[in-house]
Amino acid sequence: MTTDQLYAQILKKQSVLCVGLDVDYEKLPEKIKFECRRGDMALMGKLFSGKARAVMAFNKAIIDATAPYCISYKPNLAFYEQLGIEGMKALEGTVDYIRAHYPDMFIIADAKRGDIGNTARMYAKTFFETMDFDAVTLSPYMGTETVLPFLEYPGKFAIVVALSSNPSSKDFQNADCEGHPLYEDVIKKMMAISTPENMMFVVGATKAEKLTDIRKICPDNFLLVPGVGAQGGSAEEVIKYGANAKGGLLINSSRGVIYASTGDDFANAAGIAASNTARYGL
Repeated sequence: MTTDQLYAQILKKQSVLCVGLDVDYEKLPEKIKFECRRGDMALMGKLFSGKARAVMAFNKAIIDATAPYCISYKPNLAFYEQLGIEGMKALEGTVDYIRAHYPDMFIIADAKRGDIGNTARMYAKTFFETMDFDAVTLSPYMGTETVLPFLEYPGKFAIVVALSSNPSSKDFQNADCEGHPLYEDVIKKMMAISTPENMMFVVGATKAEKLTDIRKICPDNFLLVPGVGAQGGSAEEVIKYGANAKGGLLINSSRGVIYASTGDDFANAAGIAASNTARYGL
């Protein structure tokens, strides 16, 4: 997917919402758990059993309810990996379902991988060839060689963590580097090896006041902005300070959308939450 195609979806839906599929089996509605205990579930040519069946059923319902209001989905791999092989089947099935039913969606693997070149090349192959994601989140701590293999795939994006929304991000990301914070050096290093057509940056919504300065360094890149909703970030402020001529933002909400209700109305509630989150305008 190109940035022009992504911007076309922003204009079509008047939304920059990314829905985070951080699906915890323990938090699923009891109705889903009960129904999925009664037998295997076939979907997209695959057979799902165990807890993965419930996760897949939940994801399908959430995706169908929220697709009119978002332009992207972001499964967090930790929530699938902790279920073992069955969880990875649910992750693969989720990507397959989005591709089949909502082919214009931008799908992000929230993996935060970061390793030396040869290993990074295998990670890139995993996410871009084997699993067909559009983008993957990366940790740049080990240097540019951890990112370069992900830039070799046309139409795919590396999303490098620059300034995250968690409180302890200040431990390293704000470290002083000759009068400026370390995260600015990270962005500049990544800009030197990439283009806006293969590089995005993670900037937390709880750091919206930093977006004006960040935009001076990377004016044309898309920013993935987590931290809206449950973490207290303001989508209005993110758009005010971070939007560019192509929208330039993917504002993520995970818990605030997918767990809007834990009752039988969970899917409808998620659709309403996604609609409300998406209506901040550009």
